[in-house]
Amino acid sequence: MLLDNLLSIVTFIPLIGAVILALFLRGDDEAAQKNAKWLALAATSASFLASLFILFGFDPTNPGFQFVEEDEWILGLTYKMGVDGISVLFVMLTTFLMPIVILACWDVTHRVKEYMIAFLVLETLMLGVFCALDLVLFYLFFEGGLIPMFLIIGIWGGKERIYASFKFFLYTFLGSVLMLVAMIAMYVDAGTTDIPTLLAHNFGSETLDVWGFQIVGGLQTLLWVAFFASFAVKMPMWPVHTWLPDAHVQAPTAGSVVLAAILLKMGGYGFLRFSLPMFPVASDLLADFVLWLSAIAIVYTSLVALMQEDMKKLIAYSSVAHMGYVTAGIFAANQQGVDGAIFQMLSHGFISGALFLCVGVIYDRMHTREIDAYGGLVNRMPAYAAVFMLFTMANVGLPGTSGFVGEFLTLMGMFQANTWVAVMATTGVILSAAYALWLYRRVVMGDLIKESLKSISDMTSRERWIFAPLIVMTILLGVYPSLVTDIIGPSVEALLGQYETAVADFAAENMVAANEGAN
Repeated sequence: MLLDNLLSIVTFIPLIGAVILALFLRGDDEAAQKNAKWLALAATSASFLASLFILFGFDPTNPGFQFVEEDEWILGLTYKMGVDGISVLFVMLTTFLMPIVILACWDVTHRVKEYMIAFLVLETLMLGVFCALDLVLFYLFFEGGLIPMFLIIGIWGGKERIYASFKFFLYTFLGSVLMLVAMIAMYVDAGTTDIPTLLAHNFGSETLDVWGFQIVGGLQTLLWVAFFASFAVKMPMWPVHTWLPDAHVQAPTAGSVVLAAILLKMGGYGFLRFSLPMFPVASDLLADFVLWLSAIAIVYTSLVALMQEDMKKLIAYSSVAHMGYVTAGIFAANQQGVDGAIFQMLSHGFISGALFLCVGVIYDRMHTREIDAYGGLVNRMPAYAAVFMLFTMANVGLPGTSGFVGEFLTLMGMFQANTWVAVMATTGVILSAAYALWLYRRVVMGDLIKESLKSISDMTSRERWIFAPLIVMTILLGVYPSLVTDIIGPSVEALLGQYETAVADFAAENMVAANEGAN
């Protein structure tokens, strides 16, 4: 019976932990704070252990949805959950990272109970996004995640936290309003909010006349644009990326880890779940537009990263550049591109999360993120220097790390789709080496000449344990990428088969119509 509701168990264990914290934990003394942290760690760990049953019970040869749960909900709506080869690994990424995030919060002393509740609620909402198989359920989880992250930035963030939290909320919320309108239109057209049914539904692609404008691709194009507005902001894509650096700089370390490692992936997941399979004709028509936007994002944000004096802001711009590879890989719409995009998202979750944790380690000691405040840390923090070097190299895409596999596959996919975009995107590999190594040299290498750094201590045992699983996953996926590609392969193949069939049918219909017009 429990196995029949495994996805719900994994999703709602953190929420149950949050309710227990809210109702039964009293006081704000040191003992109560420690209890809140231990309960949050127990809830996130239990969710991860339960999710292992999903991973080990998942059949990678089956491209369809598995562990499906369906029940009547409220107001005639359906509660439906399930995972396929694309979504199951995002569930695992979330449950794997959240205990690490809680451990990273161990030194927090301000409103600890509320802080832990925010992260536990956020985990449930993030897991819900990757498991939901109903439009309404997906939208509730997708939008609900804004609230705890808004509070995490706004209450526990830096000096400009109020500005950053409102900017984050307004950007992402306004983008999603169009998605809600599109979902209503989809329900009117298809008569259902069931995602598997919608994946098989043929949304109209006949050219529409809207206020004198000829909309090629018809309803599909309109729906695609509405979803794109939401997912592009969430990724975020250039030029709607400006909320991300502010949010990262002001967010506490744990908030930055979740934002970079998991929340940004919702945009890419949305493109894979909705844009490509449900609106294939529009995706094909607008593919070059997305590819060029992605290439510009890779080059532009890499150049901006080179100019940064704040470590967090540099890594934030690096994240935008890496998400450019993801969107380009997805809309290359071939096996290598989509496989690479998914791999890049998973890899980026481990690498970017670790880089923000690296910043957090020295920020906790020196209370500044300014690059010029550091230098020569290798002399006092050799273990930290080694860990920071590993993740810097992984971020650059060094062979043997997971960062290399994702970039290599997406570039292969891009070359097949648009050679010039691929050439432009490849320059991002060089630029990423420039800003990442420049950061590392200025912070870690050289002589220890600043007096304030001469008493700095190396990583504690807790900090080393935090990094250990991230190091293992970064190297393991780098040398054995089939751990991911074997699981996602059949689902991606099925998605692309459906996509190519729809695009070919549209081209054939246009050819017939053109011949009839000529006659």
